[in-house]
Amino acid sequence: MDTTKKSRSPLMWVPTLYLAQGLPFFSVALIASMMFKSMGVPNTDIAHWTAYIGMAWIFKPLWSPFLELASSKKLVVVTFQLLSGVFFGLVALSLHLPFWLGASVAMLACVAISAATHDIACDGVYITSLSEKQQAQYAGWTGTFFNAGRFIALGGLVILAGTLEKSHGVVPAWTTIFVILAVTMALLAAYHAWTLPLAKNPVTEKTTVAGITDTLWEVIVDYVRKPGIWMSILFIIMFRAGEAQVQTIGPLFLRDALDKGGLGLTTAQVGTVYGTSGTIAFIVGSIAGGYFTSWLSLRRAMIFLILAVNLPNLVFYFLATWLPTDLTVIGAALSLEMFGYGFGFVGIILYMMQVVAPGKYQTAHYAFSTGIMQLGFVLFKFFSGDFQAWLGYQQFFIWVLLCAIPVTVMALFLPMTPRANVAASAPDDVPADVPAGVSTDSQAAAR
Repeated sequence: MDTTKKSRSPLMWVPTLYLAQGLPFFSVALIASMMFKSMGVPNTDIAHWTAYIGMAWIFKPLWSPFLELASSKKLVVVTFQLLSGVFFGLVALSLHLPFWLGASVAMLACVAISAATHDIACDGVYITSLSEKQQAQYAGWTGTFFNAGRFIALGGLVILAGTLEKSHGVVPAWTTIFVILAVTMALLAAYHAWTLPLAKNPVTEKTTVAGITDTLWEVIVDYVRKPGIWMSILFIIMFRAGEAQVQTIGPLFLRDALDKGGLGLTTAQVGTVYGTSGTIAFIVGSIAGGYFTSWLSLRRAMIFLILAVNLPNLVFYFLATWLPTDLTVIGAALSLEMFGYGFGFVGIILYMMQVVAPGKYQTAHYAFSTGIMQLGFVLFKFFSGDFQAWLGYQQFFIWVLLCAIPVTVMALFLPMTPRANVAASAPDDVPADVPAGVSTDSQAAAR
């Protein structure tokens, strides 16, 4: 535990640290899609480009151990918060270029890489600076303020963008939004340069590029040798099949005009229904899903959790079929969908944590599992625009529901027991010679 600045309460930095983790993630995942839609980019291209951008969170476990070479985790956190701010500013600038689409995608990809790297050190500061008791005590703050990034992104910035689109035009509106993001990240970096504990990285004989590379290879080999691991990997990928497509196409469906099969909502209206009641429903669903699984056990709860993630997607079939215009009805329907998403997503997080991760490198293997989970999300996200263009909205949402069948069938037969390598297992979580950076991803449920 980092003993520097003992008198500084974690409440001074834990909430803002996880806000700084959530805001770039939701900006890349959600705000970018809304911006591209307003700029007239087709759904297929939006799905493709945002999928490419999201790949940073797939591969971050591979470079995370090398952050141990920095003198402290605080230095990494502040540096990449500042870099994220710079890249957000360059996104704003790119919108005024003749080749704005390619330039903005490139800068958003830089934001994603910077944010994914920041996440590693962010979780590292939390883990190494707080005792186990404090980690449990402030865990609720991390989830709340990470999701505050969703609220600010959709409930605040997208609504503001919609208002500015009407008064100033599309390009000035989104330029303003990304300037606000740039300034916010710079201010957070300045604040954390003052308030964060140092969280020094330990120096050992393996704290070298060669030593870290050897350890990383050992962790990967141990992971792929787990009994039944390939079926577990397939299960993790398929779990997100329907949800990934709905999270990508759903907001675009809300924005599309009525004559194109959409609901014709404005940018501000989408921000209102998703960023306020939708975010609250997601948080409540996540909490309820955790208690439900704790009560019933993962093995018995898994089918219900899979249904919870996928059945609310009926909401979008309903919306695409009846095309309601009452914003209250639309908001209530989307709140149900987000509640189910939050409730059921607990299943895949606990599966990775309790079934796949146990063993000698438990936390490292959990990090790899979250990367695989993000891979599943990106794969289905990438093709979602093509399927929607081919099928139309109504039939697309039927397809999304059918995507729940394979993972449901797998859950009936897949063992819910730990897949640890018996010979390699150790009673400790991660040995002292394993770089801590290889193991971080505390907000995987939102990803």
